[in-house]
Amino acid sequence: MASIIKNRAIVSDDWTVVRAAEDGTLPAVEALPAGKVIVPFALWTASRDALTASRNAGEIAVWLEPDSDPADIVGDFEKVALIAIDFPVFRDGRGYSIARLLRERYGYKGEIRAIGDVLRDQVRLMYRCGFDAFAVREDRDISDAMKAFDDFTVQYQGAVDDPLPLFRRREAAAAQKASA
Repeated sequence: MASIIKNRAIVSDDWTVVRAAEDGTLPAVEALPAGKVIVPFALWTASRDALTASRNAGEIAVWLEPDSDPADIVGDFEKVALIAIDFPVFRDGRGYSIARLLRERYGYKGEIRAIGDVLRDQVRLMYRCGFDAFAVREDRDISDAMKAFDDFTVQYQGAVDDPLPLFRRREAAAAQKASA
């Protein structure tokens, strides 16, 4: 069983990511592997009712492509166990925006997982954008990727993990000190 980083710990991953065939065709619902599956959003939209009928609650999740509109999944937050965002190549950063929109604009509280070409260099920034699980590329050392969380001790910009920029945090600390 593969491992992922989830909530800043290495854990076993019991989910299977389902991808389209080489020619782009989506698998039939009946052909999906047993257990927990993360299906492409296109399969979810085409077969939502069949997928939810064929799986126990908590065994179906959806992954979004970099050009997906996160607004399209908002109505299904309660039906999916997690939302994964695919990074087909390292240099495609659109998934960061999708995660941030899911958290900040649409209020998604569940797991957001990075899948695809996920490398150590991205983990800390993904975390700051709202990701809480990372399927690090198989040819990379997941233990090394865990070290990315400790690369920086202070963040200047506000983000999902800490909305206040450094200057606002300093102002608040100074005001608290002055009032004490």
